[in-house]
Amino acid sequence: MAALLKLCTSVLPIAGAVILPDPTTTSPHLVILPVSSRLVGSRPHLLEDSVHMDTVVNPLKDFAKNSVRLVKRCTKPDRREFNKITIRTAIGFVVMGFIGFFVKLIFIPINQIIVGGSASS
Repeated sequence: MAALLKLCTSVLPIAGAVILPDPTTTSPHLVILPVSSRLVGSRPHLLEDSVHMDTVVNPLKDFAKNSVRLVKRCTKPDRREFNKITIRTAIGFVVMGFIGFFVKLIFIPINQIIVGGSASS
């Protein structure tokens, strides 16, 4: 196995890939990883760590880049737009309050009938 690994790591970088033992199994299956993942010297485990690190770091970099772009594109609302947002939010609060009030108003008598009827029986 070691001779095969030495042969493959010396031949396949020319082809653009490196073969490493699969760490998830104990059988002699091999995993092909790209050379561009920064293989460091004679320590192939660093290649595996950098692949895992790239899967964590790249999404965070993309998220940060997109967040900065969003903040740069945002503008502060003018007074008219702010008033529209405020009025619509207030109307939403009032509507949701009335819906909650009427639902509670309907279910109080129903609850009294259910609980009151079973208590007196």
